[in-house]
Amino acid sequence: MFFDSWDNIYRVLVVGILAYAGLVALLRLSGNRTLSKMNSFDLVVTVAFGSTLSTILVNKSVSLAVGLTALALLIVLQLLITWCSVRSSFVNGSVKTTPTVLLLDGQMRHDALKRARVTEDEVLAAVRKKGQGTLEDIDAVFLESDGSLSVIPSSQAGSRSAYGTLLRDNQ
Repeated sequence: MFFDSWDNIYRVLVVGILAYAGLVALLRLSGNRTLSKMNSFDLVVTVAFGSTLSTILVNKSVSLAVGLTALALLIVLQLLITWCSVRSSFVNGSVKTTPTVLLLDGQMRHDALKRARVTEDEVLAAVRKKGQGTLEDIDAVFLESDGSLSVIPSSQAGSRSAYGTLLRDNQ
């Protein structure tokens, strides 16, 4: 139970090093998008990478070649979905959430806070981290698709062109 044989230890060491190197090589080939700040879709892919790598390491019935093929498949599927999401608003909307306006013109949007499951305290903390002391000086706070909060001071809001359609879509 605590120790079967040195063969198992050697297998984990050798296969682990090769599988890890293979995963790093595959991720490098796939480009920066695979390792970008994560939204929920990216998180699922990352968890799948970890689970697959773990299976390769500890399951003797999974060969290194099969494991690397599984990792390569996950990367190809992720690249395919991101390629499609750039070209199709339907696919993009299916795999990614859109940002949510949590505060606008210094006023909390309580309905949006409830839908996004974000507390007022979390918004206030983000405002303070931005170095602001009053909500009246904040034009908007967005919950981004990666889960981060973006705080836009009124002095930097300008024409609001960076908001895109968010103000209209979050009414």
